Amino acid sequence: MAKVIIIGPAHPLRGGGLTTFNHRLAKEFISDGHECSIYSFSLQYPSFLFPGKSQYTNETAPKDLTIHSVINSINPINWIKIGNRLKKEKADIIIVRFWLPFMGPSLGTILRRVRKNKHTKIICIADNVIPHEKRIGDKLFTNYFLKSCDAFITMSEKVMSDLRLFQKIKPALLVPHPLYDNFGEIITKSAARKNLGIDSKDSILLFFGFIRKYKGLDILLEAMADKRIKNAGIKLLVAGEYYEDEKVYNEQIEKLGINNQLILKTDFIPDNEVKNYVCAADVVIQPYRNATQSGVTPLAYHFEKPMIVTNVGGLPSLVPDGKVGLIVEPTPTDIADGILRFYQLGEDYFIPHLRNEKQQYSWSNLVKAIQSLAE
Repeated sequence: MAKVIIIGPAHPLRGGGLTTFNHRLAKEFISDGHECSIYSFSLQYPSFLFPGKSQYTNETAPKDLTIHSVINSINPINWIKIGNRLKKEKADIIIVRFWLPFMGPSLGTILRRVRKNKHTKIICIADNVIPHEKRIGDKLFTNYFLKSCDAFITMSEKVMSDLRLFQKIKPALLVPHPLYDNFGEIITKSAARKNLGIDSKDSILLFFGFIRKYKGLDILLEAMADKRIKNAGIKLLVAGEYYEDEKVYNEQIEKLGINNQLILKTDFIPDNEVKNYVCAADVVIQPYRNATQSGVTPLAYHFEKPMIVTNVGGLPSLVPDGKVGLIVEPTPTDIADGILRFYQLGEDYFIPHLRNEKQQYSWSNLVKAIQSLAE
């Protein structure tokens, strides 16, 4: 039995995919017979840096997980204190999530203290190495953090290649993002639509997750204005909170005249409602401008929903074209073409491929990879 600590966002933080991932990974280690806890943030982002409405959730805490909300991302005295605390813990493995250079100074300092115990192996799960939105200091902060780790896991080839720009020698493994299987079982499309008040006869696309520039919702809105899409009566369900100026999108929607084609649910989606949104859709669409990997992809796999994704970053490698979904270029016309092709093929065409492909995305594979790097 190993003593494992995960460093990253956890309840009551609303970290979206990060929080959900950390909870689920901790449960996998515990179910394997290991001791596992999570060290999360007492302050993750100062309010002026946080783009959403709230950093916290009202949902109940996950059962059977030990979560310490103690890391202050902007207080160097706290970094030393928590680093010393974790050094004394003498965990066999610390798994640290890295998704944003802003976290480099705090996490890098904490881990440098931990390394002094000459025992703990530090494994980074890198969601991003080069951020989607670039800022001054990115390279410096990222480099500072990466030097504090012993080994790395990435979940896409794009992140692996980015990692190797900074760390050419340290061990690293590519492990596909496991399925989010903690949002409940698949429910029927009719039941999901009834829960959301959506017409059972409508053709529905789903854009799911925080709304940020790199995710290309504006490109998808342009595609929705395509006459062929309008004439087919296809609707777009947007489920996720704005992480940038909502006004820009509202003006675009008004200008394009597509109000009646949209179902906007632009508040934070609680975990217990996720299955309704995914199961209500015919297809999940990711019109990203750029991407490393996406937590939406394993979510779609779990609920056996086909995907339309753009040919950027790590998305195509996770979605075999013509099998579990369709790959299109990130332009309005190509996206509209992809939508129409999807409806020509029909949702049922993709289901057998989805069920076959999803078998490789297990949490046990990730745990084994972490253990092999630690050893």
